[in-house]
Amino acid sequence: MADYAFQSMTFAQRFFGHLKTVCKHKYYVARGCFRCGLYKQGLLHDLSKFSPAEFGIGIRYFDGHKSPNAVERSTHDGCSTSWLHHKGRNKHHFEYWIDFAFHQNKTVYGNKMPMKYLIEMVCDRLAACITYQGSNYTKASAWNHYYMHRQYIVMNNDTRAVLEKCLKLIRDEGEEACFKYMRSLLKITKGTDYSIESLGLEDPNVEFCYKYGEVNWTKFNQD
Repeated sequence: MADYAFQSMTFAQRFFGHLKTVCKHKYYVARGCFRCGLYKQGLLHDLSKFSPAEFGIGIRYFDGHKSPNAVERSTHDGCSTSWLHHKGRNKHHFEYWIDFAFHQNKTVYGNKMPMKYLIEMVCDRLAACITYQGSNYTKASAWNHYYMHRQYIVMNNDTRAVLEKCLKLIRDEGEEACFKYMRSLLKITKGTDYSIESLGLEDPNVEFCYKYGEVNWTKFNQD
């Protein structure tokens, strides 16, 4: 095994370091959710991280610089058991909404996320950047992180349009402009249904498609 930062840390350093990081992340997510009126989601966010399946992995692979899931993934041939546990229990992750379809145009697709979970996802991404980047955080951090992985993301096109709009607002106008916009979205949609057309958003015109063993970056008919 290659040398990793967590290997030189004591159990106490990893335990309290991970606990502090999780609590700091939860604080920033809760702050964002509260600003949007999502009080219950803000309080309950990421509680699965305290489960044995996730907290134990977090302690073992904590290094103070990136997610323990990413470290576990790099040491286990690309697999993080903690992440697999986490994404299947938290609806604010777009991966929770991915499913299979036997259709001539696609076999893997993203279902539309309810607006209240989409808003929580924006708060989660913002909080993660603040937590892990520290003094290196900028208004563009959340957009830059998303854009770096954009071509691999399986996501419903309506959900993608809203997410990109929110992250660009943070980048270009700041947090308050984004939170004001997200509050309006919750009021308009009642936290549930929406579409690119109903919200007057620009269509991203692209969606990841895994088709017959080939990865394509393309737009396809969602009807």
